[in-house]
Amino acid sequence: MSEEKKWYAIYTKSRAEKKTGQTLTELGIDHYLPMQTIVKQWSDRKKKVEEPLFKSYLFVHATLPKEMQTILAINGVVKFVKSGKELNPMRAEVIEAIKLSLLHYTEIETTHANLDVNQKVRIIGGPLKGYEGKTIKKQGNSYFALEIEELGSHMLLKLPSSYLEPI
Repeated sequence: MSEEKKWYAIYTKSRAEKKTGQTLTELGIDHYLPMQTIVKQWSDRKKKVEEPLFKSYLFVHATLPKEMQTILAINGVVKFVKSGKELNPMRAEVIEAIKLSLLHYTEIETTHANLDVNQKVRIIGGPLKGYEGKTIKKQGNSYFALEIEELGSHMLLKLPSSYLEPI
């Protein structure tokens, strides 16, 4: 029986995502650290900086339990993210949706809050065509919320209303 690699979320120490990713690369462990460019304001200047989309989270593409101890031994890794007491893999389509979102959209935000849900919708246009989620209202604008159950999180995208159809 062949062992299959699956995506798992790991929780890292605060601000250790990049260093942990570098160590994973050195060990030859496939991983994904979603990064976004944001503008930071200091008192004397503005600067574009790269920051992780999900603070303290990183995704590993690994065979468990074979690689589990190697990953947990990395300085910066706190634990694997579990759903209750179960260690469940991430859905590959969620990883793909995150990659597509970062490639094609600039207004992305993540939240762990319970959202005021207006309607369940399907995307019918653009790079995320076929994905389903919910619409929310945020400061007068309509956002699409892609739920990431495995992290208990939502990724908010500002999409044109013509890209959405009610389900």
